[in-house]
Amino acid sequence: MTIGARKRRAGASRRSDVLRAVLDIVSDRGYQATRFQDVAASTGLAVSTLQGYFGSRADMVVEAMMTGTDDEVSAMQKAARESADPWQQLVILVDRGLRTPIPIWRVLMEFWCAAAHDEELRQHSITLQRKYRQPFLDAITGGIECGRFQPTHAPDAIADATIATLDGLLFPYVLRQPHPGDSVEVRAVILDQLAHTLGARS
Repeated sequence: MTIGARKRRAGASRRSDVLRAVLDIVSDRGYQATRFQDVAASTGLAVSTLQGYFGSRADMVVEAMMTGTDDEVSAMQKAARESADPWQQLVILVDRGLRTPIPIWRVLMEFWCAAAHDEELRQHSITLQRKYRQPFLDAITGGIECGRFQPTHAPDAIADATIATLDGLLFPYVLRQPHPGDSVEVRAVILDQLAHTLGARS
């Protein structure tokens, strides 16, 4: 089933409010445990109304996760445009990655776990990955083109390694293990490694 076939259009302006409520519940209860009854209790809508909006429980949760992850990628892209300086763009992206709110991390983790068993979600995750990494790659290639960066490795590899470092902080964060993402020293290490790899010039 394609994303277009899976997604209904009922609900009009109320639909976005419902999707936000679904995301809150997914963050709290998880993908499998999010039910129509939970969303009905949160929004005040009848279960039958929600079924009219989305069809099945799975379609409701999938659409909410797709919407939430799309919004986070858009926010990353917008953040990168706050500066015209390639190095500052990377700093902004790293900082945003380190400061991602726990509910967003939880939804992302639920999305990725669900995508491992759902081909449609997996394909959507590939699109999201491409969009998420693009600001990193643009900043790196922009810095090379203007002479700010002189890397010894391919821009794609640098972008992927940086994102993998940020994504690697997700699980201890969500699991409430000792989380280094708030540490000034960890941030400094990430940025120092990135500056060294890029051969960044001040």
